[in-house]
Amino acid sequence: MFTYTIQQDGQTIERLLREEWCLGKKIVHELRMAKAVTLQDGTAALWKEPLTTGTLLKFDFPTPSSSYQPTAQCEVVIRYEDEHCLIVSKPKGMSTHPNEANDTNTCMNHVMAHIQANGGSYAEHVHRLDQGTKGLLLVAKHPIAKSVFDRMIEEKTIIRTYAAEVQGNIRTDSGVINAPIGKDRHHNTRRVVSASGQHAVTHYEVVQRFKNSCVVHVILETGRTHQIRVHMAHLGHPIIGDTLYNARQTATNDYELHAIQLEFQHPFINERVVVKDNAVQK
Repeated sequence: MFTYTIQQDGQTIERLLREEWCLGKKIVHELRMAKAVTLQDGTAALWKEPLTTGTLLKFDFPTPSSSYQPTAQCEVVIRYEDEHCLIVSKPKGMSTHPNEANDTNTCMNHVMAHIQANGGSYAEHVHRLDQGTKGLLLVAKHPIAKSVFDRMIEEKTIIRTYAAEVQGNIRTDSGVINAPIGKDRHHNTRRVVSASGQHAVTHYEVVQRFKNSCVVHVILETGRTHQIRVHMAHLGHPIIGDTLYNARQTATNDYELHAIQLEFQHPFINERVVVKDNAVQK
């Protein structure tokens, strides 16, 4: 269950769900049939009746249980949480979600431990991070939030910023890489820039320069597998240590890619939320 405060006179429940949150017909129908939306005092709300600013709506509907097996306790750091979502800091080397039945130590397994410890049953990741990438991961806490945040990812209104140190010094201080990405026919896990691949756009800015490398902040416009790694290598500046993409090997035999910030206009609390991997601002 969650609450929502109407933001402008004349808003209706119908328009809120269909036009503002852009929910699909199925979920809107299910909410209507379940009489899931009521006024603050519990009385039924008329879906097409204009409401006044400040009207509090209560949403109460059956929530399915997510299938992730919870760990004994949650051992991932939670950077932000409200009744609609949470943002966790996924450690390097941990998968976002299980890929096989015996995967029980992924980020979502830890998240489910936190959810269940607080009386919940539902959690679904909105995007994903590669196993070797650390940092911020957005998780929806109910199906309506999942639907709305999924759309926001598609519409590019959730801004995801990453940091990486790459080989060499990129000539320009900033730029956009617009190059489609597809699977490498000769390597199971590798991706390549390919004319037949999926549309992929990456924005980068050089924030620090060293003799033989530079640190870039990267914003994803799309979210393809290995997108930053592929695009930086395509630019001729692979992430240091990313040997899969022809970077030089490091002492740790690994690469460093960090999801350092998430920023979005929260669709349910109507505030701008900026979460950094060491702080949260609103």
